[in-house]
This record gives sequence, structure tokens and C-alpha cells, in this order.
Amino acid sequence: MNRYSESQTKSAYRSPVYNVRAVPVEKVVANSYNPNVVAPPEMKLLELSIWEDGYTMPCVCYYDAEKDLYELVDGYHRYLVLKRSKRIYERERGLLPVAVIEKDISNRMASTIRHNRARGMHNIELMCNIVAELDKAGMSDQWIMKNIGMDRDELLRLKQISGLADLFANHEFSIPDEVAPTETERKVL
Repeated sequence: MNRYSESQTKSAYRSPVYNVRAVPVEKVVANSYNPNVVAPPEMKLLELSIWEDGYTMPCVCYYDAEKDLYELVDGYHRYLVLKRSKRIYERERGLLPVAVIEKDISNRMASTIRHNRARGMHNIELMCNIVAELDKAGMSDQWIMKNIGMDRDELLRLKQISGLADLFANHEFSIPDEVAPTETERKVL
């Protein structure tokens, strides 16, 4: 059987990129937790790249059926280019290529960070906020390190920088090498 055919069994995994949708940009919304920042010269280069090469990578979104909106997980700046560049908006007919993932909010946050970290820059203050949100959601230090790709020192630094004492509540001041997943983590795994 062709592993990319539509007649796959439900047990066969199919990457979201094989089901890219053309979504009206008006139905796409930014998330509240993306720590990635792009300087103006790089935004101009991104606009030129999209103008010259087209969209070569879809944005990654979570589809909220209740609101009939697509929340960005990755691709915020590609989305901004479509919204702000008249020539690209017209050429693309206002449609943004989107790959949809089905994940809860904690895993969407982790996906955003993994995408950003694989490319490079991210905002430290927003990273601190994400770590705080994941901690408040019941994710252990081990889960955060594994799913965001941090080492113990980096996680400890982010917690210290944030200045939020409650991040250390009910935690020792050192991060262990291995611990069993929390109840919350077992539910999202």
C-alpha cells in the first residue's frame, strides 16, 4: 500500500504536512505565547522570499471548531507577511497554507517552542512566561525539559529570571535527572 494514499488505516500515522489546507487569512489568529521575534530587516527578507519563492512551508495551526478559527502554533511571521503585504495577499488570494495539528494547549506550546528553537532566536521574557504557564498546568520540570528541549541549567535560569517564587513552590531547588510523569503529563502523553 502506498503510505501516502488516502486509504490508510487509522492506525497508520500521517504527518500533517500531507493535508495542507488553503485557509482564508481572516480565519487565522495568533497564539498568546509565541516567544519568537524577528527584526525588521529579516521581516523584509521573509517578505521577499515569499514573493520570489512563494510559500514553501505551511503554517502550523490548531483548528478550534467551536470558533471556526485556526490558532497559529508555528508560522506567525509568514502569516504576518500575508496580512501586511498587499502584493502577496493579492497573489495568494488571501489564502494561507496551513497544516493542522490536534494537540492540547500544553503540547501546542511545546510545539511552538520546538519549532522556534530549531530555527534560532526566541524572546527570554516570553520563554519565562511559557515555563510559568506549563508549570501552573502541572507539567513537571522533566516534561518541560523533554518537550521544549531544555537542559536543567537553562530551565533553572528561566525560573530564576522570571522572579516568580511560585515556580519553585513544592519543588526542590535542583532538578532531578529522572522522575515519573505527573498525572497531568500522563493524560497528555
